[in-house]
Amino acid sequence: MTESKISDIQLVKSKDEYTVDENIEINVQFLVEGGIRDAFNEANWTKAYNNNDVSFKLKYGIKLTSGGFRKKELGKTIDTYRKAAIFWTRNPKLVNPHKDRRIWVQIAKNFEPFVRLSEEEVREELFDFNEKFVFKASDLGKGTHKIGSEVFASWQKHDFTETGHVKNNSNEIEITIN
Repeated sequence: MTESKISDIQLVKSKDEYTVDENIEINVQFLVEGGIRDAFNEANWTKAYNNNDVSFKLKYGIKLTSGGFRKKELGKTIDTYRKAAIFWTRNPKLVNPHKDRRIWVQIAKNFEPFVRLSEEEVREELFDFNEKFVFKASDLGKGTHKIGSEVFASWQKHDFTETGHVKNNSNEIEITIN
């Protein structure tokens, strides 16, 4: 299996300048790519289901920071997981026009279930992230501030993959508080 990695980390801010009494919203977007994403395909999840390996949990975390050597944590750090449940059904509502498929995957994001029809849609639900951070501008104070993020993801051994973990940092963005 090829190496997995966290890539395309982007910090998306709603605007460049804020006043001290405003809330700052920053979205952290990233992808988990490589071996783990490639291994999560229909052939492997069918094999896993047949071997009674019917759930996959991807733990991930995001920390938003500001400052130089002594970084200050911003907002509430995200430390949670996404879960994939592999199941069998003959449900006529789950119809794949290309083949007669019986094994499906349900992805739980923030405890909300999603069932997608294609392999790529399932991978996007499980391995593509967009998390919102909201914090007070007064937490930073007046001036220009650089903000960055630290991101990690980990998973356990399954029928189609070994235990793994990945970690990466984003480029910093600048915001001004008046």
